[in-house]
Amino acid sequence: MILKGSQRAGGTQLALHLLKTEENEHVEIHEISGFMSDTPMEAFNEAYAISRGTKCKQFLFSLSLSPPETESVPVSVFEKAIADIENKIGLTGQARVIVFHEKEGRRHAHCVWSRIDVEKMKAIHLSHFKLKLRDVSRQLYLEHGWQMPRGLVNSIERNPLNFTQAEWQQAKRIKQDPRIIKEAFQDCWAISDSKTAFASALEERGYYLAKGDRRGFVAVDWRGEVYAISRWVGIKTKEVKSKLGNLESLPSVEDTKKKITENFTDKLQHFADDAFATYEKAEQGINERRQSLAKNHLHQRAQLKQSHASRWIQEAKTRSSLLPTQ
Repeated sequence: MILKGSQRAGGTQLALHLLKTEENEHVEIHEISGFMSDTPMEAFNEAYAISRGTKCKQFLFSLSLSPPETESVPVSVFEKAIADIENKIGLTGQARVIVFHEKEGRRHAHCVWSRIDVEKMKAIHLSHFKLKLRDVSRQLYLEHGWQMPRGLVNSIERNPLNFTQAEWQQAKRIKQDPRIIKEAFQDCWAISDSKTAFASALEERGYYLAKGDRRGFVAVDWRGEVYAISRWVGIKTKEVKSKLGNLESLPSVEDTKKKITENFTDKLQHFADDAFATYEKAEQGINERRQSLAKNHLHQRAQLKQSHASRWIQEAKTRSSLLPTQ
């Protein structure tokens, strides 16, 4: 589900927004915990009063949890997600308010925490909370098999055919982490709704969909390694066939390896051409610099020669003046 969080003040306006019925068919106050108050308005006023004992201005952390439009998500999933978020960003045990909204049969949730640690009387620092929320959001999509928005796809695993030369050299030096490989396959599966979309998503990561020797769906990476789709996505073979359909149109593993080799040959030639062009440009600069230095040296040598001649004449005159005249 999409998670949007912000640090804020304005408890009164926030309470009014959470209880607004004009835009929602149903509004349910699911939980108020850690406060003496019984309503969101009073709870946020209580949080504000406590914050006055600190220097904190944005004493609340407000979070919205929006599941996919096509999914009916039970309350227990929201509760677990909120618990995971608390643990991830450091708000476990803080006073909070949870409100559910329903519109056209679709439920989403809001959770608001007090940021003030009442024992230490200081605000809890929420470092990098947006990145942490993104990680939890991605995990929720993968865990529940929801189709993931492209904005949440991890871009770390890129196709090496799109690497720069420096990135290429780095890719040769490092070893792959199996967890990253599995995450890449799960990402591609989550954002795809057809065989074409899945193949395209895999190719963006450097994997190519192919027909395995045992007539199953596999992927081949740029090294020539073969990966069984069902194993790396973590689902049953029949689920893969149900979503991807007929595999007869796919190339074999050997044909796919040949295609990758051709692509790499083109890429390596591109690197060679770039290196040659870089060398030519550098050589031209070196030659121009050499010519400039040589010209400068000639000029300095001429000046030095003239200086020596003038000095010799002057010293000769001085020695001549010291000789007796008679």
